Amino acid sequence: MFTLLKKMTHNGFLVRSTHTGGSYEEAIKVLYTLQSNAAYLKSVIKHDVNNPERFKETEKYLLRSGITLEQLDSLSIIHVAGTKGKGTTCAFTEAILRQYGFSTGFFSSPHLVSVRERIRLNGEPISQSHFSHYFWDIYRRLERKREYESDMPTYFKFLTILSFHVFLEANIDVAILEVGIGGELDSTNVVRNPVCVGITSLGLEHTLLLGNTLEEIAYQKSGIFKPYAAAFTVPQPEIAMRILRKRAAERRCRDLRVVPAIQTREWNDVFSSVGLNSIQQQNASLSINLALEWMKSRCDKPLLLINNTIVNNTIVNNTKYVTGFRDNYQSDKVDLSQTVYLNKTATALASCKWPGRTQILRTSVADFFLDGAHTVESIVNCISWFTRVNRKTSSKFLIFNTSGDRNSLQLLKLLKSLDFDKVYFAPNCVGVPSIEDMNSTHAQNMMKEQRKKCEKHCELWGENSEVKNNVTEVLIDIKRYASLKMTRNDKMEVLVTGSLHLIGAVLTIIDPNLTMSSDF
Repeated sequence: MFTLLKKMTHNGFLVRSTHTGGSYEEAIKVLYTLQSNAAYLKSVIKHDVNNPERFKETEKYLLRSGITLEQLDSLSIIHVAGTKGKGTTCAFTEAILRQYGFSTGFFSSPHLVSVRERIRLNGEPISQSHFSHYFWDIYRRLERKREYESDMPTYFKFLTILSFHVFLEANIDVAILEVGIGGELDSTNVVRNPVCVGITSLGLEHTLLLGNTLEEIAYQKSGIFKPYAAAFTVPQPEIAMRILRKRAAERRCRDLRVVPAIQTREWNDVFSSVGLNSIQQQNASLSINLALEWMKSRCDKPLLLINNTIVNNTIVNNTKYVTGFRDNYQSDKVDLSQTVYLNKTATALASCKWPGRTQILRTSVADFFLDGAHTVESIVNCISWFTRVNRKTSSKFLIFNTSGDRNSLQLLKLLKSLDFDKVYFAPNCVGVPSIEDMNSTHAQNMMKEQRKKCEKHCELWGENSEVKNNVTEVLIDIKRYASLKMTRNDKMEVLVTGSLHLIGAVLTIIDPNLTMSSDF
């Protein structure tokens, strides 16, 4: 454990900010005093689930922080909601636009290791000093203008507002925003005029907050539809599509387009070459459409689209078509024509790093298969992926936990089919103190609740399962097991799934800098 702490210090977790407003460590401590998403959800569910006044709070705090809605309107925005794949879709969209030379901002959640991952400029999380500067400036403005003691934004609202300050200051070309929960009342939905919006695959989640039916879920997610914005979605069940079409018309979207499956040989070859499974291909198709729509909004000079590139939001084969956009490669906004090739988009997809989603991380101890699947549909896809990529002869372990109101029993029943040699249940807790993992009173209470849930999971699973207090205890046990049994041909394979927060706890130890490599 001393080695891990030393590594964390070296990696910058314990570096102090030079900003006079306070250190990075102090900023994280104060951030954790704001109401967490989990506590917020409990509060909302207990009181008025769909109270629009809660949404208006975001606008109130935004204004207090020093940003008007008119200033926010100046951001060129792509907004994405959905149940599964919205983070991946946003990451692909950002990577594509960056590949074409645009400066980007990206707001996402949750983070895996560091809160700074949620706010990215040109693909990179903002620095500790950058975060500290904005944090203390915004926090003190809001604190000065409080009308009562607890009159402060929640954790997620605060970070949403902070991201807007960062993006406006950086004068980026485009901001890609991932919805936190739902859409209609999400704090990111304070934006009024996105260029385009996307809805990824829909399923039942956060049912106590969003509704118990797919129609109710679709209604909440489509709350991001805005007048004159182009709306895109992937194929959905008809009961959901009816709601999406109705809402698109009510919100006066320019149109609602269903992104077709990629069927040309060239695009299939591209997606296969960069290792995208069928679900990722669907997300990639949506992201390509969003990126092209945004580029079309910059229309100014002709742009030649060739080699099976998307034209008019449809993938075409061996077709040349002339459209246009304004390109901002130069600081003086010189208009340039640019030929867009299929392989340029492929490069963007291949270079996009999005840890914790169907990720394979090979270490000297074991091969870790990390996927933040947390719904029935996503667990089914996770099982399909793991079955396809694992070695059939290796010992197989599972590390599992859930958060929120997930139906653990359904997920565990599905995972039983993989016939694991050993199963660990542990709270989403690293177990080693770090700046990014503050143990507030609320966090400690959450760990107690999760421990009880893990004990229930263990009882449901039965033999060959064990409860641990944290992820560090699990990994120590796996390391001990490996030293006793492992041979070159029988390196253990460990599937980690059920929660992105659990994935983050594991990565904090085996890949704290999210390099997609490990010396564990």
